[in-house]
Amino acid sequence: MKKRRLGNSDLEVSILGVGCFQFGGGSYWGPQDLKDVEDVVHRALDTGINYFDTAEVYNEGESERALGLALKGRRDQAIIGSKVTTANIEPAKLRAHCEDSLRRLGTDYMDLYMLHWPLNPLSVKHYSSDEQLMANLPSVQEVFNTLHDLKKEGKIRHIGISNHGVQQMGEVLATQVPVVANELAYNLLSRAIESELVPYCAEKQIGVIAYMPLQQGLLTGKYSTLDEVRPMLARTRHFHHSRTDSRHGEEGAELETGEAIRAIIAIAAELQVSPSVLSLAWVMANEHMATTIVGSRNLAHLHANVQGASLQLDHNTMTRLNDATEQLRLVLGNNPDYWENRNDSRIF
Repeated sequence: MKKRRLGNSDLEVSILGVGCFQFGGGSYWGPQDLKDVEDVVHRALDTGINYFDTAEVYNEGESERALGLALKGRRDQAIIGSKVTTANIEPAKLRAHCEDSLRRLGTDYMDLYMLHWPLNPLSVKHYSSDEQLMANLPSVQEVFNTLHDLKKEGKIRHIGISNHGVQQMGEVLATQVPVVANELAYNLLSRAIESELVPYCAEKQIGVIAYMPLQQGLLTGKYSTLDEVRPMLARTRHFHHSRTDSRHGEEGAELETGEAIRAIIAIAAELQVSPSVLSLAWVMANEHMATTIVGSRNLAHLHANVQGASLQLDHNTMTRLNDATEQLRLVLGNNPDYWENRNDSRIF
């Protein structure tokens, strides 16, 4: 399994990582068998995959707990990344939530601890109804000073961010607290980070962790039409705002999304691989992606994901895939917060 350095840290992460959102079950993904979690984690480690990505908010902490149980006896072989929500960033609460994550994970340190979303009221709104907190957010300096203290105490090895735009990364870097990673949505249907964010991260030596490489199932080829997509998975700007649970209020890009998916499926058929494998290989071919995290609910899923890490795409195939998704990229624009209206985004 190929590895890449995560930003300017000493972490060498596998180009394929395990996204642990499904671990622990929950209403979003449905039940998840703990034996499958254990099997996936152990086989992943045996395959050379060392990065496991979770968050306190995933299934109300059960993702962290399930990962911790699966890693018993093999903790030293894994690089664990977890995230704290913007509802828990007041200094005392941030410290307590870090310790809660450590306890659930069954470890005394995390390799990477990330702020899940940038510090702004809209981000907090999705995790808290505390109006006073939204009106009186701690400063970026205060939050990252607390994270730096946790690092100095050995509770976290490295500090990261997630879903931060160029301006927000600038504010974080101004604190003088070292940050080694930014976790961002990236796949063939969601290419907004290419224009500004990836070049900025490269310039500042911030590693990029790509999440949602299969666009929550859209790139697996399992849907005959977009109408089959469950409401919870159709909330992004790829879909019209009339979809249940959508909050972005935009017209969406269903025509362009459908055309792009059909083109990807056709190219995959020519190459005699699945759309999933092809889509994963495309993301991991981008050397700016230190690691690409994808969920594996069982060993069959993990095997397919490993195939994506093994497939080498030639220049012609990469060009065809880029061309097939270019119109969608243009319609969706350069803002990677696909769940909000681009004029009222959590990311800037």
